[in-house]
Amino acid sequence: MEVMDGLPRFEAGHVWLVGAGPGDPGLLTLHAVNALKQADVIVHDALVNAECLALAGPGAVLEYAGKRGGKPSPKQRDISLRLVELARAGKRVLRLKGGDPFVFGRGGEEALTLVEHGVPFRIVPGVTAGIGGLAYAGIPVTHRETNHNVTFLTGHDATGVMPDAIDWAGVARGSPVIVMYMAMKHIGTISARLIAEGRSPEEPMAFVCNATTAQQQVLETTLARAEADVAGAGLSPPAIVVVGEVVRMRAALDWLGALNDGRVLQSDPLGNRSRDRSA
Repeated sequence: MEVMDGLPRFEAGHVWLVGAGPGDPGLLTLHAVNALKQADVIVHDALVNAECLALAGPGAVLEYAGKRGGKPSPKQRDISLRLVELARAGKRVLRLKGGDPFVFGRGGEEALTLVEHGVPFRIVPGVTAGIGGLAYAGIPVTHRETNHNVTFLTGHDATGVMPDAIDWAGVARGSPVIVMYMAMKHIGTISARLIAEGRSPEEPMAFVCNATTAQQQVLETTLARAEADVAGAGLSPPAIVVVGEVVRMRAALDWLGALNDGRVLQSDPLGNRSRDRSA
């Protein structure tokens, strides 16, 4: 069992709930890599990149516990209890989750089950797609000239429908930038709701599919055209969706596209407002 210098030893009978980030293995934390090297069993989500799993120790057993919309999936309670079962068998159990385990990742539910059964655990945060995925698309979630707050929300609830518990009117009025996880299934309804609550139909919107991976695709559109443009482009989940003026920054900040095709980034989408200020 390999333990990275200066990092904690993974004790038998413990569970580590670890965020694997949005896809690029370079975004794994050192704690995450350390866990991969030591784990006996890795219970992983569907969205964990195979390149991340390839960093596992030679004797590690991989168990798939992916939950994908519209497809047969293990029940969350069964996954949580499986972690308990494996830990009680004396295994070093790595629960590897895409993004961050506590950002729409059900990590809180799993941790509470471990507490309920007296299983010791560690939480290792990861880079969430709503920040890291957008950064790889050249879209900052905050910019001083566009927004001083941002809202993160999920596009469907535990039953798979658009969440009624969200104050859509409040979000539409109060959040200059809205970042949505798991929203593609209901994007037409969501877009129409935001427009009905006062957002401009021409407000910029972007979809980042397979963020931070070699398969990354980015679609820029507007609230009014989003549903048709997504269908026309043939895009499919996983995707992170963002609404707001920060989407215009991609014209200047698409660093990954510039690296891939040799472009020189010179555009200033917000005019002189976007230049760095001393204050």
